[in-house]
Amino acid sequence: MYYAREPGKINHLRYDTLAQMLTLGNIRAGSKVIVMETCAGLVLGAVMERMGGYGSIIQMYPGGGPVRAATSCFGFPKHFFENLHEFPLSKVDSLLSGTFSTEAVPSEPEDNVPVEEESNGLTDEKQIPLQETEEESTTEAAMDINQTEDQETMDLSAEDVEFKENKEKENKENVREKQRKQWERRKKLVETAALLREKNADGVIVASKFHPTPLLLSLLEFVASSRPFVVYCQYQEPLLECYTKLRERGGVVNLKLSETWLRNYQVLPDRSHPKLTMSGGGGYLLSGITVVLDKDKSDSSNSEALKMEEPSSKRCKVQDLHC
Repeated sequence: MYYAREPGKINHLRYDTLAQMLTLGNIRAGSKVIVMETCAGLVLGAVMERMGGYGSIIQMYPGGGPVRAATSCFGFPKHFFENLHEFPLSKVDSLLSGTFSTEAVPSEPEDNVPVEEESNGLTDEKQIPLQETEEESTTEAAMDINQTEDQETMDLSAEDVEFKENKEKENKENVREKQRKQWERRKKLVETAALLREKNADGVIVASKFHPTPLLLSLLEFVASSRPFVVYCQYQEPLLECYTKLRERGGVVNLKLSETWLRNYQVLPDRSHPKLTMSGGGGYLLSGITVVLDKDKSDSSNSEALKMEEPSSKRCKVQDLHC
């Protein structure tokens, strides 16, 4: 539905491309997967459906919070979301450098209202009887004029007091609810950071509108060796740059850049042909497998590769100079 009506919201991700991502990423029940996507939660929902509620998923999100509009359309039961974690992209660098500050999380949420709120409530309560005395003095001065007006003003003052008391109770409840939500959010953030620090994820799936190179290079630090990764992009050039960066960095094997292509046929008697309105392209996929990176060997292999890539004409000139 998204691809047919609003493909821009899912970065023009076609359904056959999504199926290849799940296959190349080896998504299965019981695995630990890192998902970074800006496709309205479509890729996240597909991963959750393939895992069947078993395993753990860490969703990396930009901005203030994750977007899961398409995920909610899958109709997953509640236990599917128990192992779904979220972590902001803005704190990945601090987590890798070791400067991520896990603020002290209390064992239980604080039910008490802050002192400032209580003091404000007390001052309001103190102001109410002062207003009542002022109103009583005005009513006593106006008793000689009309007694019915005195009764109406007393009723209005009682209603004002009840309204203010109810408003104070609602404010206190709202403050407690905000404190509880902040405590739960901070606790989940600390738990997700602990999961990422283990650096034993079983795979990475990236399908976002951002440049894939810095995203993939940072997220691969949390993946164990011999694990697959898949990157989707609507265009080829960003994945080519990511491909060259991974080749220079090392630590990956079976690196492939592929294009998915789908053709629909109209099958009728004596006139079967491809449909004229089929899609031109389904995007590009960069996939590979992580391995243990040995820095010493990688440096020596890079130097040998540079020597081998030296042009023959240049080698001849150097030999002539030595002679």
